[in-house]
Amino acid sequence: MASQHHPFVPENVKMKELTLRAVLLGLVMTVVLGAANAYLGLHAGMTIAATYPAAVIGMAVLRAFRNGTILEENIARTAGSIGESVAAGAIFTLPAFVIAGSWTSFDPAHAYWKSTALMVIGSVLGVLFVSLVRRALVEDPELPFPESVAAAEIHKAGQRGADAARYLFWSMGLGTLVQALGELKLYAVDKDFIVRIGELGRSVVRMGPIGSTKLLQTGAISTIAAPTVSPAYLGVGYVIGLELSALNFSGSVLAWGLLVPLFMYFLGPQLQNFIPAGATGQALNDGWAAQAAAVWRYIVRPIAVGGMMVGAAFTLFKMRNNLTSSLGRALGELRHGAPPLESVARTERYMSAKTVFGLIAIVFALMIVLYIYVSGLVMAGIVAAIVMLIVGFFFATVSGNLVGVIGSSNNPVSGLTLSTLIIAAVLMVALGVGGPGGVAVVLAVAAVVCVSSAVAGELLQDFKAGYLLGGTPRSIQIVELLAVVVASSVMYYPLYVLQVANIKGGGTGFGDPKLAAPQAGLMAALAQGIVGGDMAWPLVIAGMAFGVAMIMFKVRSPMLVAVGMYLPFPTTFAIFVGGILRWITDQLSHRAGHNEAQRIRVESVGILAASGLIAGEALTGLVFAWFKYKDIPVHEFFQNPSYLGGFAVLLALSFIMVRLPLAKAGRPEDPAPPPAMM
Repeated sequence: MASQHHPFVPENVKMKELTLRAVLLGLVMTVVLGAANAYLGLHAGMTIAATYPAAVIGMAVLRAFRNGTILEENIARTAGSIGESVAAGAIFTLPAFVIAGSWTSFDPAHAYWKSTALMVIGSVLGVLFVSLVRRALVEDPELPFPESVAAAEIHKAGQRGADAARYLFWSMGLGTLVQALGELKLYAVDKDFIVRIGELGRSVVRMGPIGSTKLLQTGAISTIAAPTVSPAYLGVGYVIGLELSALNFSGSVLAWGLLVPLFMYFLGPQLQNFIPAGATGQALNDGWAAQAAAVWRYIVRPIAVGGMMVGAAFTLFKMRNNLTSSLGRALGELRHGAPPLESVARTERYMSAKTVFGLIAIVFALMIVLYIYVSGLVMAGIVAAIVMLIVGFFFATVSGNLVGVIGSSNNPVSGLTLSTLIIAAVLMVALGVGGPGGVAVVLAVAAVVCVSSAVAGELLQDFKAGYLLGGTPRSIQIVELLAVVVASSVMYYPLYVLQVANIKGGGTGFGDPKLAAPQAGLMAALAQGIVGGDMAWPLVIAGMAFGVAMIMFKVRSPMLVAVGMYLPFPTTFAIFVGGILRWITDQLSHRAGHNEAQRIRVESVGILAASGLIAGEALTGLVFAWFKYKDIPVHEFFQNPSYLGGFAVLLALSFIMVRLPLAKAGRPEDPAPPPAMM
């Protein structure tokens, strides 16, 4: 394959690549984009791949230097995009320690070093694991690597990349403005509507024929919410499209349109006892709203957990062919070894196997120490480290193969992590390990595997982009190791600031509707249920049956539906609105008779605008969270702002997200830019 491959920069060309300015730019981007994704993931339960924004920003900055090279841009994008993977691993697992009660505090004195150690070990292992299988996957002609190809084409596009940067930064400014005005309470970003379900004291269900005296007293008051006024959520929906956003929203419709009203209807007479006696008017409505939220949190969410478990297992089942092929390629690469470094061209130079295996051994030893420290149990720590090493390597390879097929944006890292957690939990039970220590070590294994799998997939994507552009793999490995250590060292702080800000704003921290952390909540529930025995199994089993039913219905992604049940209704509603906007844009482009080049241009500008809205809100949200954390007062326009103003902003954002891409369709004879594959 190597002899037939012709990179953009030939292997015999010497060009600036691993320079200080490229590395520093990449490190700044990895911290900023990683923090933005941490914000988005804790609120919406998903992250957006940073490859494309990092490529655009890197090009815009380095082209300001007259002697900047395409290989420097590749290094900056490589380092800048990996922070998203570290953030994904962090938000999917670290809050679980707090939610499960394994960590009594998340303040820096108690949690920083443990969090950082887990992320560093996981991310470094991800780099090392995928380094062992890089050639078999990167040079496989059957793996299309869609996002790697798109990133490489963006770098080649030159001037079009600079134009793209303008759209990205403009929409970032718009997202910043909208989020800031909402934080300053110029308008309300959320609105709950009171819904009466029957009539308390009069509604009954007769448990027999007409005339039967077997009556169940029913009736209650519940709520339904409007979509959150959120540039980021609209952007997420636009990126993933109507079909996936509709699947996600369908879970929330099931939760708040069926299950919550159903449970409220039958439990209303008992729930009334939890509302202060004599409450009237707004106080009465607030009391019922709190009960509806409790029903969703403690009854509906465990059902969603069961659905997510089946969804994760089904995802892995569908991947079974890729699983076996990935493992076969990895073992074949290890068995045949690699040629000496001196005998290969610049574009095929990697770290030696000796170096990689030596670093793995060092990290493995550190991992044993960390797991013993986290759990307080020697045998459990050793077994957990061995399990992590084996399963981590396996899933890192799987992650890399999946990225080659569907791109890192669609890599089901949470599904791989859930499988690891179940394996580790069952082993802990078999060893007789229970209590907080057992839960902690299970979560620690899941955390390392999660970060490792996410980083492995992203790195393999970077390897492929470098392979196409003519980058030096060894330089990519070096900058990735540096970037993951830097990202892991700082990624704790966005989580900590958001946690403290949520509590100071009247929330409960991780798991609060405004800081949902759905994957972390699922990890905590599973670890506690299997190891600690603290899980509502009938509800979970019902959710599993629901997951099986979705598979029988041939639902495209049962996991996504279950996640929608777990996420707050206003969040998925806003994401769904974003998906509708993407559909409207595509339909209008089709009706306008746009050719393929114009449709690609519309799609590219739309994805860029959506990405900018996401980044703008996320970074602004972090700034205001920092204000709350430091008790810095901010001006508030109104004490009780109106949602009408927020709804007007939502309409304006919707108009812009449809109009801007269509206005940039260009002429039919203009050449097509590279598609913005997010």
